[in-house]
Amino acid sequence: QVQLVESGGGLVQTGGSLRLSCAASGSIFSIPRMGWYRQPPGKQRELVATITSGGSTSYADSVKGRFTISRDNAKNTVNLQMNSLKPKDTAVYYCHALVRSDYVGNYWGQGTQVTVSS
Repeated sequence: QVQLVESGGGLVQTGGSLRLSCAASGSIFSIPRMGWYRQPPGKQRELVATITSGGSTSYADSVKGRFTISRDNAKNTVNLQMNSLKPKDTAVYYCHALVRSDYVGNYWGQGTQVTVSS
């Protein structure tokens, strides 16, 4: 099977920065797409950013210009650099990977809490 392990969440003041990391391990042939989603308190999970194995990126409008997603294909890792954080960025952040092994499957990390204080 495939496991995603996240790290890097925490508490930060408005305007601060955090970097989230996620490492995929297990039975992996390739990972066509990796990304980050978040679930604010009392709300549904929403897309933050995605990146393909070729390096194409996509961002939610709310984070464009503030967040940067990157990945290391050799290490099966994805990072999310978050700058100019705002209280509305407070959420549980989840790593996602579309993994090709014996079959194609969607995998999720356990989630990491990001709290931005005003």
